[in-house]
Amino acid sequence: MSLLEHCSLCPRACGANRVAGARGVCGAADELRIARAALHFWEEPPISGNMGSGAVFFSNCPLHCVYCQNEPIANGSCGVDVSVRRLACIFLELQDQGALNVNLVTPTHYVPQIIEAAKLAREAGLTIPFVYNTSGYETPETIALLKGLVDTYLVDFRYIDAQTARSYSKAPTYPEFAMASLDAMVEQGAHVIVRVLLLPTHLEETKRIVRYVHETYAVQETLGQLKLSLMSQYTPMGAFPLHPELEQRVDPEAFEELLDYADDIGCDDYFWQEGGAAEESFIPDFASHEGVVGPELASCAE
Repeated sequence: MSLLEHCSLCPRACGANRVAGARGVCGAADELRIARAALHFWEEPPISGNMGSGAVFFSNCPLHCVYCQNEPIANGSCGVDVSVRRLACIFLELQDQGALNVNLVTPTHYVPQIIEAAKLAREAGLTIPFVYNTSGYETPETIALLKGLVDTYLVDFRYIDAQTARSYSKAPTYPEFAMASLDAMVEQGAHVIVRVLLLPTHLEETKRIVRYVHETYAVQETLGQLKLSLMSQYTPMGAFPLHPELEQRVDPEAFEELLDYADDIGCDDYFWQEGGAAEESFIPDFASHEGVVGPELASCAE
């Protein structure tokens, strides 16, 4: 049976028959929708390098955070439907542009199609590694499907408090699935970068996340297999009547306190964002659908 016939690719396990056209909580049926495919320079240094990461931004999302910075993508209103063979060709085009890797952004609900496209692309000459760029709202079972394909997991750890996850993402199970899926990523022997975004007024919860990751994966940190990335780029995208605290940017002093805390508990080597990160252009122009429309693999390989 297709994994899309009774979908449980994400922890919501909504059971939608996407093959028959039903849409899951993520908003996707069985079509493959992409908003942008282009070189991206705003990831951590090992991901972007000097040449850029080949970022493929997938439309729709299983999590739907109230503060989402990419809402037109997350709700599926921005994007173009493509075939699996077109996706394979996109991977090869990014390689031809000099991309350091193929960066799969919000890919969870398209994992079966991505695996198929990756196989086709590898057969056609793709050699650069894959980065799985995720909100962290994953199941270990879906992560297991990616063993041998993904070289680096670029994974958010957004909440460790179920109530915060419920309030901001209607996902009270987020903490338990984030922990379980992170275990699964580490067990694969892949490189893992854990992103921790400081949200306004949530310094103490963010400290708990940093402590959890550091204490749980200290060995992997020492081996260079896992690294924390502390982020200050939160940008309010509008008014939040139910969550007015989200209408402000992160207090720079709070972020400095988070960095000091990481140092104090023994995090010796981690990434962090410089002051003013929220003012930089981390959000590309998705309406242009750059790099999405084009030939399928057969034409590309000729």
